Amino acid sequence: MGIAVVAAAAGASSSMAFLRTRAQRARWILTPLASSSFSGLPISSSASSSRKLVLYSKPGCCLCDGLKEKLQAAFMLSGSDSLHDVELQIRDITSNPEWEKAYQYEIPVLAKVLSDGTEETLPRLSPRMGVELVQKKIAAALKQ
Repeated sequence: MGIAVVAAAAGASSSMAFLRTRAQRARWILTPLASSSFSGLPISSSASSSRKLVLYSKPGCCLCDGLKEKLQAAFMLSGSDSLHDVELQIRDITSNPEWEKAYQYEIPVLAKVLSDGTEETLPRLSPRMGVELVQKKIAAALKQ
C-alpha cells in the first residue's frame, strides 16, 4: 500500500516530465472520444504514422494504471524494437456506453489499429512482465 501511495504521488510530476521530454517521439492522446476509430481525428501533425495503439481503461483501475506506467517506460526504450513512432490513444470506457459494455470486465485492453481503421485486440500483457518484454511483445504484434 505504501508503494502505491508513493507511486501515485510521484506519478503526476513524472508523467508531465515524460510528456515534455518525449513530445517529439511518442504521442499519447488522453481524451475520451465519441468513436472508436482514428478516422477524421487530428491526432498530431504526423498522423501518417501507421503504428497506432488504443488502450481501453478507466479511472481507478490499478491494472490499467500499471499498464500505462509499463507502456510509458517501454516507449522510452530504444533499440531494434523501439516504439518511438507509435501513437497511443487512451480511451476511458466510462465515456462511451459501447466501450463500457464491451470492456467493463476486461480492462485494461490494448488494441492495435489496422490500416483500414479497425482494431485488433492484442493478447493481455501480464502485470509481472518486465518493461523490455512488454516492448518486444508490442513491437512483434505491430509487425504482424
